[in-house]
Amino acid sequence: MSPNPEIGKSIVANGIRTNYHDTGAGFPVLLIHGSGPGVSAWANWRLTIPALAAQRRVIAPDMVGFGFSERPADVRYNLDTWVAQAIGLLDALQIECADLVGNSFGGGLALALAIRHPARVRRLVLMGAAGVSFPITPGLEAVWGYQPSIANMRQLLDLFAFDRSLMSDELAELRYKASIQPGFQEAFESMFPVPRQNGVEALASREEDIRALPHETLVIHGREDRILPLSNSLTLAQWIERAQLHVFGRCGHWTQIEHAARFAQLVGNFLAEADQLAAAPAAP
Repeated sequence: MSPNPEIGKSIVANGIRTNYHDTGAGFPVLLIHGSGPGVSAWANWRLTIPALAAQRRVIAPDMVGFGFSERPADVRYNLDTWVAQAIGLLDALQIECADLVGNSFGGGLALALAIRHPARVRRLVLMGAAGVSFPITPGLEAVWGYQPSIANMRQLLDLFAFDRSLMSDELAELRYKASIQPGFQEAFESMFPVPRQNGVEALASREEDIRALPHETLVIHGREDRILPLSNSLTLAQWIERAQLHVFGRCGHWTQIEHAARFAQLVGNFLAEADQLAAAPAAP
């Protein structure tokens, strides 16, 4: 067992040695993290994993370029690579279909995965998601342009949360240390170079493809989000036919941390509804 809780199990997913967490039992749900500096699946989902794992199997990978997954020298950081890694992980774990939860950058990936591989997704949850075109916010510009220092990390944490008392100096130091591990910052800088509006567009899916999604979808956003605009989720809720929208007031970009219990209950109920429908006897 590693003393670092961010390091879980290891498996090759589409040729990439992938660090992932896998706990609980039941219908699987795949959690895809955001793109903050020094992020990992565990850092992003540490409060969500145990709550959801009480009822289902929870799988949370470090996408290539982030956390403790391999960073091949020749890797191209783009939607094609990340979606292929996620599908490769499901294949390696012999999972035919899973629920999918994506946060921010991970929301853009989840959206693209559902569009490209609709049969592999049962239900979709998009939280503070990218995936549509929008003018880049000053907050996202600051995140993608991060240069390592404790002061800069503290400023970013203050941008992420509505309740800044949640963002301590100790957390800033912890996340700063995560961001300067070997290879972390180099990979991060190469993903979203200036002009960073191009990074927004690269994560966006086509409107007609989003409108064609058949999946029941839960769209979640923090009303005071300064990283990804609330308008993203309003757009997704309008374009996806089977969508429902939940907006958390007094909440920034980290819904799953600032409102951890309510977020987990909301997502858990949404996924449990699919379990119940699947278990119901067929109509005569």
